[in-house]
Amino acid sequence: MDQFDDTLHEFQRANQARRAAAGWLGAFEGALASRDASRVAALFHEDSHWRDVLAFTWTYASAAGRDAIAARLVMSQARTAAHGFHLPQGRKPPRHVTRTGIPSIEAIFEFATTEGRGAGIIRLSPADGGQEAMKAWLLSTTLESLTGCEEKIGANRPTGAAYSRNFGGDNWADMRRKALAYDDREPAVLVIGAAQAGLSIAARLNQLGVDTLVVEQWPRIGDSWRRRYHSLALHNSIHLNHLPYMEFPPTWPTYIPKDMLGNWFEFYADVMEINCWTGTEFVRGTWDEGGKCWTAWLKRADGTERIVRPRHLVFANGVSSYPMIPDLPGLADFKGQVIHSEGFDSGAAWAGKNAFILGTGSSANDIALDLHSHGVNTTLIQRGSTTVVSIDPSARLNEAIWDEGGPLEDCDLIVSSATPPLMVRNYQAVTKRMLELDREMIEGLKSIGFKHDVGEDQAGHQMKYFRRGGGYNLDAGSSALMIKGELGLLQYDRIERFTGRGALLKDGSTVPADFIVLATGYYPQQELVRRALGDAMAERIGPVWGIGEDGELNNMYKRTPVQGVWFIAGGLSQCRINSKYLALQIKAMELGRLGPL
Repeated sequence: MDQFDDTLHEFQRANQARRAAAGWLGAFEGALASRDASRVAALFHEDSHWRDVLAFTWTYASAAGRDAIAARLVMSQARTAAHGFHLPQGRKPPRHVTRTGIPSIEAIFEFATTEGRGAGIIRLSPADGGQEAMKAWLLSTTLESLTGCEEKIGANRPTGAAYSRNFGGDNWADMRRKALAYDDREPAVLVIGAAQAGLSIAARLNQLGVDTLVVEQWPRIGDSWRRRYHSLALHNSIHLNHLPYMEFPPTWPTYIPKDMLGNWFEFYADVMEINCWTGTEFVRGTWDEGGKCWTAWLKRADGTERIVRPRHLVFANGVSSYPMIPDLPGLADFKGQVIHSEGFDSGAAWAGKNAFILGTGSSANDIALDLHSHGVNTTLIQRGSTTVVSIDPSARLNEAIWDEGGPLEDCDLIVSSATPPLMVRNYQAVTKRMLELDREMIEGLKSIGFKHDVGEDQAGHQMKYFRRGGGYNLDAGSSALMIKGELGLLQYDRIERFTGRGALLKDGSTVPADFIVLATGYYPQQELVRRALGDAMAERIGPVWGIGEDGELNNMYKRTPVQGVWFIAGGLSQCRINSKYLALQIKAMELGRLGPL
């Protein structure tokens, strides 16, 4: 009977969740159609949040407080004409969850607008005073497709008639060669970079029928990962890192090695019919106001040059750009080898030698582990405070939504639903738990003089990544070695200057070194824009990445102040999620439905 009672109870809870969600959506649609802000506001808690991705605002936007939410929704409804709110079949059903510490009913819904179809999330909790009616404390609305321009997937896939049994004519391989050559046309979009960001946006644009060319400076797609240090593997789990439309094989390891990932990128580009010129560098670009397009100069590995004239440039080069080489006292006098971490491969050649690693972020610590494994006497030099998080279990806490299972697109939608304030609040809660899990490791690091922090507002390493692209270490074992003394730790403020033999300390002693790795990070993406498009364009665009005044990433995944310039970057899950929304904006602009800022 106990099992029967439990099943009956779960069934009743599921029914209650569905009824509450359906009732709220019906009331919401009626209130929205009436354009009565007071009716809309009455459906929300006073402390409530709305996040919109393109559906109502054509950008990434948020509002807090029921009156502000209601006013903005009503104002946008005149153009959006959102309707048809319903609980769809085939997606995660309404359910009881706890989010941001609030017991809630969470439901995925779908709807239509004048532009296309959307999806979203509601989270409901009891009204104040214990009334039976449920009110929303979170609403998210997201544009998923444009009417008449749906992705060519599933039932909408191409028939293949263009080359099927086309005796005497071009077959599929012929068509691919011609498409790749661009002898008879210009690409609508030029994507710069063929790693996860570039491949994701190119795959999305292909499915929307937008002619897209990707250029990659390395000889092969995937080389940007293959050329990283020998021992590198992803620091987060495979189940959140799939690229659009095609998941990794179920046989693959949880943490994917870099060469395995590089090979997958090459395979993915072929399977997804992505037009990519390898061994091709984007040198510079200028805007042609008369033609409303860019003139882009491309330099190939053989020294030849090709000019293309796309309407859009998508920079997909990563969060940062060129290696940052610090000007440190005496470093030029050092007689050994000095390399940036970007150029590090393996410590095998340095067995028995002494090495410095300048930096204490993830790359620095991974390189330290590699050197240590090859018998190199290795010392990390710490210049600034660092957030240290164990890969498992702590860093895995940020994968919680994907760990819940269900369709990947549903997990992505839930992740996208958090407004900037809620995102910070969630990371603060997770960071508190991380500190508990990693307490022994952190105390051990502090005991040897390591400078540790958890971010400016206790929001941990993930917000550091969004704000500055670094300043943390996802620990793969180097911390334990430091604590035991098998890896050295030297605070930079103890160093007077570098010398030919190593580091002269302020106490007069010298720490010897034969080899120095500068794990000192990179210039921000804006520097790449400056070199490619010029100072004026870089200033007009402004910062790229980092958190802006609205709490969103600066100039990422959305229209920028310069027509036809777009940016996409981040981890694999970020690129998969946001490539959809970037592609929709470019397609809408191609159709004349969306203008420049």
